[in-house]
Amino acid sequence: MNRHRRFIVLASCCLVGMLAGSSGIGTGLERSLRQIGWQVRDHGASGQIHIVEIDARSIGAINRWPWPRSNYAQLIDRLRAAGAAQIVFDVDFSSRSDPEQDRAFAASLQRAGGKVVLPTFGQQAGGGREGWTDSLPIPELREHATLAAVSIVADADGHVRRAPIGTMTDGVPRPSLSAMMASVNGAAEQDFPIDFAIDPATIPRHSFIEVRDGTFDHAAIAGKIVLIGATAVEMGDRYPVPNHGVVPGVVIQALAAETLASGVPHEGRWQLPLLLSLGLCWFILVQSTRLKLGACIAAAPVILFASTTLADGMGHWSFPIVPALLAIAVAALAASGMRMIAAAKYRRSHDTETGLPNRNALREAMQTYGGAGVVAARIADFDKLVAGLGDAATTELVRRIRDRISLVAEGSTIYRIEDRVLAWRSYDEEQLETRLGPLRTAMLSPVEVNGRRVDVTLALGFAAEAQESRIDRIVAHATLAADRALVNGTGWHFHDAGEDEAVDRELSLLGELDDALGRGEIQVLYQPKLDLKTDRITSVEALVRWHHPTRGFLRPDLFIPLAERNDRIAGLTLHVLQQTISDLQLWKSSGHSITGAVNLSAKLLISAEFIEKLRELVERSGIAPDVLTFEITESAAMSDPAGAAEALASFKQLGIAISMDDYGTGQSTLNYLKELPLDELKIDRSFVQYAHENRGDGVLVRSTVNLAHELGLKVVAEGVEDAPCLAFLRSIGCDMVQGYLVSKPVPAGELVDLLTRSFQDAA
Repeated sequence: MNRHRRFIVLASCCLVGMLAGSSGIGTGLERSLRQIGWQVRDHGASGQIHIVEIDARSIGAINRWPWPRSNYAQLIDRLRAAGAAQIVFDVDFSSRSDPEQDRAFAASLQRAGGKVVLPTFGQQAGGGREGWTDSLPIPELREHATLAAVSIVADADGHVRRAPIGTMTDGVPRPSLSAMMASVNGAAEQDFPIDFAIDPATIPRHSFIEVRDGTFDHAAIAGKIVLIGATAVEMGDRYPVPNHGVVPGVVIQALAAETLASGVPHEGRWQLPLLLSLGLCWFILVQSTRLKLGACIAAAPVILFASTTLADGMGHWSFPIVPALLAIAVAALAASGMRMIAAAKYRRSHDTETGLPNRNALREAMQTYGGAGVVAARIADFDKLVAGLGDAATTELVRRIRDRISLVAEGSTIYRIEDRVLAWRSYDEEQLETRLGPLRTAMLSPVEVNGRRVDVTLALGFAAEAQESRIDRIVAHATLAADRALVNGTGWHFHDAGEDEAVDRELSLLGELDDALGRGEIQVLYQPKLDLKTDRITSVEALVRWHHPTRGFLRPDLFIPLAERNDRIAGLTLHVLQQTISDLQLWKSSGHSITGAVNLSAKLLISAEFIEKLRELVERSGIAPDVLTFEITESAAMSDPAGAAEALASFKQLGIAISMDDYGTGQSTLNYLKELPLDELKIDRSFVQYAHENRGDGVLVRSTVNLAHELGLKVVAEGVEDAPCLAFLRSIGCDMVQGYLVSKPVPAGELVDLLTRSFQDAA
């Protein structure tokens, strides 16, 4: 987030806080936070104020109500004798009782010498009259006592949260009971918040009857303020308060006095916490990492709350903090939202594995400023590298390749536009070939990854920006040029506009391939395999041809690779297999029991979905699985030996034979031949065709036949086109041959004639 945006967000935080503070919203939340603050600051009472309870025990002992006032007289005398500093009553003496009892009480007040405080309070007039009336002790009791107000008004929700410092009764300003006990002066109608962090259970209490009878600890009372009031439930003088539930009114008076005794509470306004919160908001907005941002968002409200709680506990200042919290919330949401947007933008424009800019980032860069063109570098044999190194090491390998490319990329950013393709922009097409030469030289040295030296080959392609206005097409052309360089083995290739026609042709064929299956344009031909022991055709290989309505017959190499690259090969293979099964069943019904082989692409060996569909097709057809053979190329088996072995084993479990096609053209080892569940080897035509003339080819074919037989495998020789070659293969014990000498690929209907023929005179 830049500085300008931070100031905009900070101004928004301030505005939200000011609106919240001015409107007074969040009262409920404010009260909840205040209660949490009390719980945090929970502490005991000072012990200076003691409560003498008019409790259930005392009511039961005296056994009448109102009590004879001589009981209060005795109480005063006992407390005075114990050395109480002040005696305060929260008991109504506004009506007369028995004259003798009143005189006895008045006499005790006189003996106390002004240490006794009696209550005044306001109450509704009653008797059908509206308004309030002031209730004062009877005149003879007032003469030797100090008067203080006990009136406390609850909030709208019924809870008592505040107490007065002073109030008007009978037209005279009087201190409140709590202000009198705390010796605090103040104005009439001035009130204050009670500190409910004080634990009421820590206020010392004594039963009225024990004090009256003198059975209490006199030393505990000496020098203390004694507050007398009702705590018995049946007296009804109970009120709900925050943090402590429902408590007696006399306890509220004691809590109020304790509050004032530690210092008169001050109530600040929302502006100061808002100012503090703006500082915290700025601290949130400047964080550069997600971890720091999260920590600041979590810490900011805690700091604000702790600051106000500390001010309340130590300085007796309380502040509303909801406006400040809302400001922090706005900052947190804004910072989090902007970080999420930035993270989403980063994820959109960067490769998740390497952290390199991706295709989207390249597209944005090309939209921003121009260049000569785009260079794409395709990593050859990438899948093999992944299989050998693992994901983590491959990621590091890509970074190391990026480092080498950076040496010749004119300072350009290197983008990972595909898992195996890196790209960068060139700004000098004339010098490009000169720069690519050193890169190819640099890549001759192995790349070291996690202690391993890995040989990496890059195929480079270039597409000029001037040839195409659409950015995606430029990048695609560069990638396609790299593909052509890889296929052609030239190392690098410059895209030419004429190549677009070939691409369009492939795209056209790809779009027509699915429909071709439905229209019956894809035909299956069969090339016979001659069994050299019986001199009869005992097996066939299914080969696919496309009879295109406008292009004529298309060779497999024109559409099979296209189908493999674009995930169409599974459907095409299942089509061929289904047709082969149907023809095998038809030939069997005519008395010809032969086997049929179908080629499988390397991609299909690792497709669980294809394997399941293949299994369903075989089982549904009812054909005996042992009449089927699946042919895989040597290179397909070697690209992922473990995966190939697992897939082939699943086919073997069905009873299907496995043949390795084009043997000798790849890099298989004897160990692979032993581990793969093979039944048959097919020696590639490049070794077979001149084996009877070329000594080297002959030795290779003979040794392969012997090796295969030692491993329990049958051998098929491909590309047999003349009789001397066939004779040589017979002489070395080859099991079967396939080639134009036997027959070219033919439709199913023409194969029957070949099945009845003997080939004993072929060689």
